[in-house]
Amino acid sequence: MIKRTLYFGNPAYLSVRLAQLEIRLPEVEKSSILSESFKKDATKRIPIEDIGVVVLDNKQITITQGALGALLDNNVAIISCDEHRMPSGLMLPLSGNTTQSERFRHQIDASMPLKKQLWQQTIQAKILNQSAVLYGQRGLECGNMEAWAKQVKSGDADNLEGRAAAFYWQNLFGNIKGFRRDREGVAPNNLLNYGYSILRAVVARSLVGSGLLPTLGIHHHNRYNAYCLADDIMEPYRPYVDRLVAEIVDSGVDISKLSVDLKSKMLSIPVLDVVINGRRSPLMIGVGITTASLYKCYSGEVRKIAYPLIE
Repeated sequence: MIKRTLYFGNPAYLSVRLAQLEIRLPEVEKSSILSESFKKDATKRIPIEDIGVVVLDNKQITITQGALGALLDNNVAIISCDEHRMPSGLMLPLSGNTTQSERFRHQIDASMPLKKQLWQQTIQAKILNQSAVLYGQRGLECGNMEAWAKQVKSGDADNLEGRAAAFYWQNLFGNIKGFRRDREGVAPNNLLNYGYSILRAVVARSLVGSGLLPTLGIHHHNRYNAYCLADDIMEPYRPYVDRLVAEIVDSGVDISKLSVDLKSKMLSIPVLDVVINGRRSPLMIGVGITTASLYKCYSGEVRKIAYPLIE
């Protein structure tokens, strides 16, 4: 079942009642001109088992400990936003699988050659998806990128990821004055940052659900990063975000600021279509397939991660 992504951008009071997330709006409840029946109807309840991601984007949101516990018990990723209304924090459950200790051991014991092979597969899939985005959005034949994907060695020793990225960004948003891919750069970097934050939460949630530690990466090893593995596994999925952002940019709307409408479009990321092993599914389901296959690589059951390929 496709899990829902909930976004809260206004003051709200979130609690749990009968295994449902109860949503009350303080501004409505305090109003002296609204009828009691209207106030009652304004209270909404959503089954917690239907929720996958919650985004909290207002300083006046109150969420009870009971609601937090119920959400985490159901493996919901909770994203908190800062004063600039950009994602700044992520909360995930500590336990997400019945055989978690065994799975942790397989992950921790993974050999360096295995990690390098997994990173090779990851970068190959990422470059191929970037190539597909350039062809689909810019009509650009990318024989060079397809060749680079084939040339990626174990561990990407030649850093073909970096070479492909330089070519990719130059051609995807090269018509935007002053654009370079940088967190603090000009728009649409703001959209990319927001989209990647949503994607990262989806991937981290699936890793926990597959009984893996999001902290222990196969390539990323930043000592200050609690989600190194999520950053690794999301790489081939980034082009899906890039394609969505390119579509928004090409539509001609104002992208200088992250409006509610733009955020709404970016929150569709978990339900974007992906194709894995010839089967189409929502991105959130696809990520679950990917993380499940990653564990099987750690345990020695399979040798290849199941990544999506953009058609």
